[in-house]
Amino acid sequence: MALPRRHFLRNMGIMASGFLLSKLPASGIGGFQSAPHNIPVSKNLDPTWVRSLYQRGKATTYTKSRGELKYIGMPVGGIGCGTLYLGGDGKLWLWDIFNENQEGVDPRQIPWPEALHEGAKVRSRDGANYIAPTVAADKRVLDQGFSVEYMLNGKPVVKQLSAEDWKEVRFEATYPVATVTYIEFPLEITMKAFSPFIPLDADNSGLPATILSFQVKNKGKENLDVQFTGRLENGVGIATGPREGGKVEEARRAKYTSVVYSSTVAAPARDAGTICFSVLDPTAVAELNAAITGSTTGFLKSRISVPAGSTSSPLDFIISWHFKNTGTLEKLVADAASGNYYSSKFKDALAVTQYIVDNFDHLRDTTFKWHRTWYDSTLPWWFMERTFLNISCLATTTAHRFATGRFWAWEGVGACEGTCTHVWQYAQAMGRIFPSIEKDLRERVDLGVGFVPETGMIWFRAENAKHPAIDGQAGTVLRFYREHTMSADSSFLKRNWSSIKKAITFIFNQDKNGDGMEDTPLENTLDAVWDGEIAWIVGLCIAAVRAGEVMAIEMGDASFAALCAKYVAAGRKNMETSLFNGEYFIHRPDAVLGRKKLGSYNTSHIDQVYGQAWAHQVGLGRILDKAKTVSALKALWKYNFTPDVGPYIKTHKGGRPYALAGEGGMIMNTNPRNEAKPYGESETWQLGYFHECMSGFEHQVAAHMMAEGLTDEAMILTRTVHDRYHAAKRNPFNEIECSDHYARAMASYGTFITACGFEYHGPSGYIAFAPRISASDFKAPFTGAEGWGTYSQQSGKAFSAEISMGYGHLDLQRIVLAVGFAARKVSVTLDGKAVPAAFKWKDGKIDIGFTERWTVEGVLGVKVS
Repeated sequence: MALPRRHFLRNMGIMASGFLLSKLPASGIGGFQSAPHNIPVSKNLDPTWVRSLYQRGKATTYTKSRGELKYIGMPVGGIGCGTLYLGGDGKLWLWDIFNENQEGVDPRQIPWPEALHEGAKVRSRDGANYIAPTVAADKRVLDQGFSVEYMLNGKPVVKQLSAEDWKEVRFEATYPVATVTYIEFPLEITMKAFSPFIPLDADNSGLPATILSFQVKNKGKENLDVQFTGRLENGVGIATGPREGGKVEEARRAKYTSVVYSSTVAAPARDAGTICFSVLDPTAVAELNAAITGSTTGFLKSRISVPAGSTSSPLDFIISWHFKNTGTLEKLVADAASGNYYSSKFKDALAVTQYIVDNFDHLRDTTFKWHRTWYDSTLPWWFMERTFLNISCLATTTAHRFATGRFWAWEGVGACEGTCTHVWQYAQAMGRIFPSIEKDLRERVDLGVGFVPETGMIWFRAENAKHPAIDGQAGTVLRFYREHTMSADSSFLKRNWSSIKKAITFIFNQDKNGDGMEDTPLENTLDAVWDGEIAWIVGLCIAAVRAGEVMAIEMGDASFAALCAKYVAAGRKNMETSLFNGEYFIHRPDAVLGRKKLGSYNTSHIDQVYGQAWAHQVGLGRILDKAKTVSALKALWKYNFTPDVGPYIKTHKGGRPYALAGEGGMIMNTNPRNEAKPYGESETWQLGYFHECMSGFEHQVAAHMMAEGLTDEAMILTRTVHDRYHAAKRNPFNEIECSDHYARAMASYGTFITACGFEYHGPSGYIAFAPRISASDFKAPFTGAEGWGTYSQQSGKAFSAEISMGYGHLDLQRIVLAVGFAARKVSVTLDGKAVPAAFKWKDGKIDIGFTERWTVEGVLGVKVS
């Protein structure tokens, strides 16, 4: 298809840089193998800018006046309920709630003047939405919006709540609640948009609905009577029609007024269902009008009085939907035939609305409490935004929940099916925010439909690809341990231990020569099968087996723990001896096959110490020597990170455009020694991956750098990704890899984990904090198995800390805190009452133990001197 004019004009600046006009290398896609390494060792970053990254700052706010609103699309539906975007000016768009199962939020192919690994084109899965971001105005599938009407100085004023009608519009990008403000004297209208989002409560966070809450501030001297009018076109039957057969009906209840949309379209059509548009005002006026499109539009009108100098109470609108049938997903996974998960909870959209109204205070207040809890931190606003917002991919068509209860996902919207283990194992957010979903996924899929009990093999896409990926296998074992730690007791581990042992034994069996280093050629996340001993895979397997050792000890399985310990010891020794080149970790070729096949060999690979990164995420301690690990991370900074990828991608071609000239990033794999054919003799399409910037991998490295004390590098790398997704360039909520809203990007949450030095083990009642930033005055949120809240500490000549619960409870028997000085005395209180405790001090940390297990529902305080 031809490049649309708007996309062509939008990219003229990029073309002027020479990037798009660079010619295809004469030797084809593999011609970049011998291109010289041209990433600058000195990054020449402004020290003032680096220091600014640590400043608390304010919420990122995009504005009309700076031209930053047109690409914004924040997901505002429930998890597993399709994709509904909130635009920068507050209007809803995209409306991918009809089970279309398309690839990408805006399926298209854009011509590209150089060879990618799939040819000279950029598909949705190659980054079409990165180089030519979708404009909200181009994808307003349904007519929807709000207007206000009032009398001012005796004259009527009518304004649409859209960018065109206001002097200024501001969008505050704080997922899961966005704040849109419309400003023009005498009114300032604030809209808070969200779908209920409550960590640890997956069901109430999975409602097919969005809530739009308005407040009016009257800055003038004249009392105003403001009429809000909301409108929504009937979208039922939008794809399969006929839409002219649709119906719009009024529904009035004790607390609200609704317009209910239906259609003559019936099951099994994927867009057969209902939509409900409501306002929490039983006196509101509903009007039903035919639209030019042949569909119909419903209107809801509600009046509020706003005295001069005052602000109104909230006026709340709800849009809910109900489309049971999952469309073409039924061809991929049998569970899809049961319908969408929400259809097992509600009979139609009106029932969804009724549930929300009946529980409105809890759903709204708890969502807002989490929003306050998350952002009420001493960590920088921008950092809190970027490390959390990627969990919004669960509220897009990347992720699905079926009525059977099963979670199933693509890698990115509509691309690469089957909740791929070697992608989703990077995604740290869901396991901490919605651990019940992850635990069900482990049991129902990884040890269920995707498990081969005879060998312990876990199919890396379950029934969608019946073979293993070694990194996915190891990462899934680590996730079993994470899910165990995010449990209230040991029941999850106990009922799955026999199968987990088999999964670990599978890893053992891939070490053919018994040196603790996996060497069986199996697929990995770069879509290839590599021969030899590969540092990042070896290290990941060591971490997985170390997790197995810890689980075995907890289970009292001494013989298996010993097997694991032996593997870990041998693997660590041999990896540090044989795969460390004095500066970084490498890939040792197979002794017989050599470098005939694709591999990373002597190059600097982004995941080279990923196993140690995983160990930090789940409190497993060191699995690799610290000095060698830090050296490897510094090598990644030296050889792979560049403040401007332009020169590199100009000479190293074939990669997908996830970072463009003028933008910074960490290249996946570079050739510091300028070897000829550094990636082996075989020039395959996967070579393109090596020269890309994929944000999920970058977040993994940033998380690891933070854990190892390379805080500047971690902050710079995270901010580099954040800036690539600035709203002036593209949608801030859509980190792209193989299609939109890519799951691996949820690795960003791991950087938050390590910034807090957070460790947690629910069954043993253990929690720990060791802040890496602003430790003298620190505050940040945390989640446990049965509750969440805030941790804060102040340190200097004395040390005090506080755990304050905001939701649920936290069972504790042991706390470890980074105090920084030799502790002589400790006192602990629970809701102001003294709690008996003993303590040990070592290496700057105080280890506090209780004689009994305490349940914290309020505030637990610690003072150390």
